[in-house]
Formats: sequence, structure tokens, C-alpha cells
Amino acid sequence: MQKAAIPAIVILVLVVVLVAANSVYVVKETEQVVLTQFGEVVGEPITEPGLHYRTPFLQRPNYLEKRVLEWDGDPNEMTSKDRRFISVDTFARWRISDAKQYLKAVIFEDAAQSRLDDILDGETRNAVANHRLIEVLRNTTRELPTEAGSVMEDSAGAVSIQYGRSTIAAEVLAKARVRAESLGIEILDFRFKRINYEEVVRQQVYERMRSERQRIAAEYRSQGEGEAAKIAGRLERDLKQITSDAYRQAEEVRGTADAEAARIYAVSYGADPEFYAFYKTLQTYEKTFDDKTTVVLTTDGQFLKYLQLADPPE
Repeated sequence: MQKAAIPAIVILVLVVVLVAANSVYVVKETEQVVLTQFGEVVGEPITEPGLHYRTPFLQRPNYLEKRVLEWDGDPNEMTSKDRRFISVDTFARWRISDAKQYLKAVIFEDAAQSRLDDILDGETRNAVANHRLIEVLRNTTRELPTEAGSVMEDSAGAVSIQYGRSTIAAEVLAKARVRAESLGIEILDFRFKRINYEEVVRQQVYERMRSERQRIAAEYRSQGEGEAAKIAGRLERDLKQITSDAYRQAEEVRGTADAEAARIYAVSYGADPEFYAFYKTLQTYEKTFDDKTTVVLTTDGQFLKYLQLADPPE
């Protein structure tokens, strides 16, 4: 009798364990759980972490994220209001705000990401199409001067900004939030991660930027060469002035010295004219004659006066 009761007890224990295992579930701190019964949501979402109970075999726990999630969009080619072709890369953060509605609308996170692709990419495309490129690029409405021929220059030749990039991002966020509410999703933040020109346009922009930099460099070089010419002209003028002043001073000194020498000569000549004439003649001989000089003079020449002998040879 006792042997026959043992299998029944074992079976009862197994049934109890199985029922107990299907009656409890664990909720983590990063999760929230929605119970479904025959595919229908039962009760309110469970957000408190810990051990919770459910009707065994009838109710099924569906685990959903409670943390803030990221949406990273793919770069998409778009056209701005002024028909500039650009590549726009965006980023957003979102969370499940209504777990029951989320479970009914999307169920899985991958499906939610796909629905967000449609919502955020669509609103971004509409926003970019309704604004000029400068308004999508700039994050402020402060006016800035632009160079002639710039890709951000409007038809009037000056930048005029009514919106900024942050304003456009806020516009996308507001419209996307309204559309995401039906999915039980709250979009917390939206940002433009990167905005770039299309490859063909990008090369044209780079070439234009390169030409503009070369023009500015040539202008700077021209200004530098003009300034160098001015400096060289001033240097030459100053050099001529210094040389002229030095020459004038040298001539003045030379004139003073000549006058003083003439005065000394005059004094000497007045003191002894005969000796002075003799001395000057000797100096002339010294400068004129050497051992190879041949001179033909008449006997009555003044140059021969002091070379004549007192007693000429017979």
C-alpha cells in the first residue's frame, strides 16, 4: 500500500513545483513586465523589481525595457529649401512611456526602431525641405558676413537667418513625439549628428573654398609685396639722404681744410716767398722725376731754375 502511494506523492510534488514555477516571475531593475492572457493585456505594467505572481499556465509575462534607449539613424540624402543636396545623419533617445500600448503596437524593440526610422526620418526630411541650408547648418540666428560666392550666400548677397539648427531639431522632435505617442513611445531628445554635402556637391564646395583661399592668399601676397616696395623705397630714400648728408659734411670738412691749408700757404709765402717757391719746386721735382724720366727743357724755363749748376761745365 505504501509502495503504491510513493508514485502518487512524486507526481503531486512535481505538479506543485510546476505550478509554483509558472506562478512566479522575477522583474529586474531595468525591466518592466506586462502580463497577457490569451493575447490580451491583463492588469497594469509591473515596474517594481522583485518576485511577482501570476496565474499559472494562463498568464504570460512580457519583458520590456525600462531604461532610456537610443535611436541612431542612417545618413540619408535630402534636399534643402534652396535645393542644396546634403547628407543628414541624426540621433535620438527614447523610452517606453506606455507599456500596454507599446506591446499592442510594436511588441519587439526591433519593430519599434523600424517605426522610429519612419517617423524621425520623415519629419527630418520635411524639416530640411522647409528650410534653407544655412538654417540647417547654423545653430544661431546671429548674422555673419560671408564672402562673395559662398555656398551659404543668399540671392541678396548677405546671410539672413530666421531659424537655427536647434530650432529645426526642436521642430522635428515636437512633431515626432505626437506621432510616437500612439506607439506608447516617448521621444526624449533629437539631434542632428552630422550634416554633409553630397559627394559631387562636396567636391565643388571644396574647389570653391580652395579657390577662395587662393584668392585671399594672393591678396595678402600682393599687400605684402606692396608693403615691401614701400619699405624698400623708404630705405633707398633714407640711404640717399644719409649719403647726401655725409657727402655734404665731407665737402664742408674738405673745404674748411683746403681753406686752412691755403691760409697756411699764404702765411708761409708771405713770410719767405723765395723759400716757399724753392720748397714747392722740390715737391714738384719729387713727384715728376724718377730714375727713368727723361725731360727736355730750355735753359730759360722756370722748371729748370733750381736744377741749373752755379758753374756749368766747359
